[in-house]
Amino acid sequence: MSVPAKEQRGKAGRSARPADQSAPTAFSLPARALWYALAIFLGSTLLFLLEPIAAKRLVPLLGGSAAVWTACLVFFQTALLLGYYAAHLLVTHTTLRTQVTAYVGLLGLSVVQLVRAVDPTLRASVERPIASVLWLLSALIGLPFVTLSATSPLLQAWFARTTPREQADAYRLFAISNVGSIVALLAYPWLIEPRLTLRVQTILVAVVLAMLSILAGVMGASVRRSENDGQTAATAESAAVPAATRALWVALAACASLLLAATTTHISQNVVALPLVWIVPLVAYLSSFVVAFSTRAWPPRWLVVGLAIIGLIVSADLVDAGVLEFPVLLATAVFCVALFFLCLFLHSELYRRRPAPEHLTSFYLHVAAGGALGSVLVGIVAPLVLPGEYDLAIGLLLTAALGLVVAWAGSRVMRVVWAALVAVGIALVTSQVGGESGAIVRVRNFYGTVRVTQAYDAQHAEVRSLYHGVIVHGRQIFRSELRRVPITYYAHTSGVGLALDQCCGGRPRRIGVIGLGAGSVAVYGNPGDTIRFYEINRAVEDIARSSFTFLSDSPAFTQVVLGDARVSLTAEPPQRYDVLIVDAFSGDAVPAHLLTVQALEVYRRHLAPGGIIAFNVSNDFLALAPVLEQLARHAGMQAVRVIDHQDLARHVFDSEWVLVTANAEFLANPAIVRARLPIDVPAGLRLWTDDYSSLFPLIKVAQRVF
Repeated sequence: MSVPAKEQRGKAGRSARPADQSAPTAFSLPARALWYALAIFLGSTLLFLLEPIAAKRLVPLLGGSAAVWTACLVFFQTALLLGYYAAHLLVTHTTLRTQVTAYVGLLGLSVVQLVRAVDPTLRASVERPIASVLWLLSALIGLPFVTLSATSPLLQAWFARTTPREQADAYRLFAISNVGSIVALLAYPWLIEPRLTLRVQTILVAVVLAMLSILAGVMGASVRRSENDGQTAATAESAAVPAATRALWVALAACASLLLAATTTHISQNVVALPLVWIVPLVAYLSSFVVAFSTRAWPPRWLVVGLAIIGLIVSADLVDAGVLEFPVLLATAVFCVALFFLCLFLHSELYRRRPAPEHLTSFYLHVAAGGALGSVLVGIVAPLVLPGEYDLAIGLLLTAALGLVVAWAGSRVMRVVWAALVAVGIALVTSQVGGESGAIVRVRNFYGTVRVTQAYDAQHAEVRSLYHGVIVHGRQIFRSELRRVPITYYAHTSGVGLALDQCCGGRPRRIGVIGLGAGSVAVYGNPGDTIRFYEINRAVEDIARSSFTFLSDSPAFTQVVLGDARVSLTAEPPQRYDVLIVDAFSGDAVPAHLLTVQALEVYRRHLAPGGIIAFNVSNDFLALAPVLEQLARHAGMQAVRVIDHQDLARHVFDSEWVLVTANAEFLANPAIVRARLPIDVPAGLRLWTDDYSSLFPLIKVAQRVF
């Protein structure tokens, strides 16, 4: 047999086996690989910048509803898969010359689309929000997003085909890709969003994308010279990889993605409602990719497995016992460290099963499919089929099951350990499904999990509380003398209580309320009054009517309008509200589109002469009053800050309200003068508009550890 024939047979035999194990054991790349690393880094950074920029443009059109964000997620995952599939088709069915021409051409067209999106004219259908999101995102960033998604697998394939295998491992460039994602993830809320408008952000991305196009063109010219232009890759490359291996690729990636989504949801719903908290678990998830794909020598497999077991046990214990006895920052940190350990294990097993470079794009296509599957299971499927937040417990069980699968060929001891962890996972899921922690009602949908708890006070009166995550959104005491007494954030001594008591003398009032909750504001209703609630979650209205009596007991005429409040108010004729209450800022996902110059214009259009806008800005982590002070000044109005202190004997919570009005008589009222507190505006704080908003400058200093 000739030498070339032997080499060809050896190459074919290696194609279905893992990548060459003689590759360097430290994170090292030849000098020429630095250009690939730079291009991949830029591509991933731009990809993670496009997501928040595009999503923020849609919020004023369709509101900050969960359905909108879910549709954004569907688009991003679908476009990512499409990009990976495009890279796979190019690598497996075309020549290097064609690949370079197509990729550079798509980058150029992507720059054109972004330039057109600098000052877009956007319209959306409120009746078909999901279809509108998909269409608008396609028009804004469709081609750039797909092209940037293809960058990492395509350039890794070029590098693998044009570099001797003994010099570098192309898979290590995937670690660079995730470093770029982390940089964008941290830079956007901390550096970019606080300083730049959406228009300038889009221009910046377009300029960097143009630079990437030039870099790709230079690299492409080098690639086309490095190999015979007529040579093509095998067209049936994935057929050489066993179906069981490809299924395991998808399962490992899906489980890690599911854990990310489930941990993020669990923290925000059950631990702490902290804005930007989703960044921490996402950084842990991406960091696990970086570590797993950077080097084969460290960390050793025994250490990764050991950390995963610890992460499973600790997470299961916290989920089972609850986190009420732990400081919220400590509980959040423990969950995120455990997530890193578990994802490191799953991604390390992926890396161990990576195929030879000829199958690189097929490998990444399966990984992307798994990532999309995990996020869709938590973001779309789980809210439809699960009555409660069981996602994390199920994710831990699936991780243990995958651990048993990958350990099956190893020692008997490890099989026993993982089998025991599977048993623990089954017990945890069973416990979570069976134990509702005192909830008499629990409803889960796209907007999260809403539950009603029932307890008894010292006089044995029934007390019901409405929770969305860890935030109380209403409470009612079922004693005759307290049934229609305003409590929690709505006491007579609170800002909203003063506004409602002092606004109108004894005449009938028109009151608008953004955020229904349990319907607590209805206790202020008198005969002849009209109270109109705006609520985005139909489940909240159902609970307010079935588990609480604020609406049915009120002598006022009450009405609930379903849908995003700003979208609804924009479409309505002027309502002439004496008081418009905006109560939507206590959770982790602050709807910034309700706190902009344009939003205030919408509210003012619905005010009666001398009307008052009452904003509930009670939030443990954000100082929102300065934003309203700036908005009031810009509109020629005044902002009154009122703080009410906790009084457990009266079931009154700490609350902070800002009343915005131009009513001089109301501002001169002695009760308002006594309660009014100054609002300090931090130096450099910018006026919020639909084109600019940033939460980071408003995070209270003690919480900036995040």
